[in-house]
Formats: sequence, C-alpha cells, structure tokens
Amino acid sequence: MRSKAVVLDDVSKGIIEQLQKDGRRSYAEIGKAVGLSEAAVRQRVQKLTESGVMQVVAVTDPMQLGFYRQAMIGIRVTGDAARVAEELGSIDAVDYVVLTAGSFDILAEIVCENDEDLIDLLNHRIRQIPGVQTTETFVYLKLQKQFYNWGTR
Repeated sequence: MRSKAVVLDDVSKGIIEQLQKDGRRSYAEIGKAVGLSEAAVRQRVQKLTESGVMQVVAVTDPMQLGFYRQAMIGIRVTGDAARVAEELGSIDAVDYVVLTAGSFDILAEIVCENDEDLIDLLNHRIRQIPGVQTTETFVYLKLQKQFYNWGTR
C-alpha cells in the first residue's frame, strides 16, 4: 500500500522550514516570517504534528550523553519483513527502521552504551526475532553529518 503525500500550502511549508532551521523559534517569530499571527501558527503546528507530517524534537549527539556505540544493522529476513520491522521498532535501542530493496530487507539504526550492549542486543534481541535470517553490523566510527533541514517540496 502506497501512502499518499500530504498537500501543504505555502504557509505550512514555510512554518516547517522555519522550524527545520531552528526548532526553538517562537511562534511569534515564525508568524512574522510567514505572515500569520502567533495563535494561527500555534494551530498550524498542532495540526501538522497531530497529523504526523512533522515532529519537533531535540536532536542530540548520543556520544555526549553516554551512548558510545552506534551502528546500522542490515537484516535479511525470511517471511514477512514488515512484521520483523514492527518488532524491531519496539526495541528501545533501535531508533530507526526502514524496509529496503537490495541486499538487505531491513536497515535498523541502534544507539547503545557500549560494545557489550551491542553484542547483547544482536544475540538476545534482534537475532531471536522469528524471520531474521542474517545480520550485518556497520559500526559508526564518527558522526560526520546529521541534519534535518532538507526543506519541503
């Protein structure tokens, strides 16, 4: 099933782009930039978040918070990959799950404290999920770029 893209007007796109530049920007500042009142911006932001179009979150550097091991795990699956992806998504250490085409059926990004936690996660959680055939782990050595300001269409 293909999800349909949400059609946004230029004002909603402008609000999103303002928040992508600085998620702490006040509704009054955003209103000045897009030509709305503070209250109107607040309503639009609420509708955009409730509909799932956007999230406003604090993006952190995991290493500065004590999570010294990040990795992307490529997973090959037999059977229903969507069911495996759903189960992966329920694991706290997994922060990103995507169904893919190519050599892996699923990519899952993990954030954990150390290599011991990574080994435990792989052996006792991920590889125990029914349908997981093989995994390949790509350990992150350095986070070079992480931005979410790619704009709107």
